[in-house]
Amino acid sequence: QLQLVESGGGLVQPGGSLRLSCAASGSTLDYYAIGWFRQAPGKEREGVLCISSKGGVTNYIDSVKGRFTISRDNVKNTVYLQMNGLNTEDTAVYYCAADRRNFGCSVASRHDYEYWGQGTQVTVSS
Repeated sequence: QLQLVESGGGLVQPGGSLRLSCAASGSTLDYYAIGWFRQAPGKEREGVLCISSKGGVTNYIDSVKGRFTISRDNVKNTVYLQMNGLNTEDTAVYYCAADRRNFGCSVASRHDYEYWGQGTQVTVSS
């Protein structure tokens, strides 16, 4: 059974940076696309960005393009989310999730993702 654990969240000032990690155990991530989702208070959970199983394909929502970067290290069984230029609208609980698929990735629907972490809080505030 694949298990995911996020870490790296915290409080940061506007314009600051954070790097989130999503560490997997129980199975290799080699066959999984990984997505990052976030949920702000009172809002629906939204897909933010994703990376394919081998890392060759990434997809981002427009609001984070140029600021967020996703990467993965399959040897360490870990996926990273580098967030730069954070603003208050990025405040949310961030979740990583795994979708077993051979090609590509998408965050259009969270229902494609079978495994989820518990989330890590990111707060952007002055």
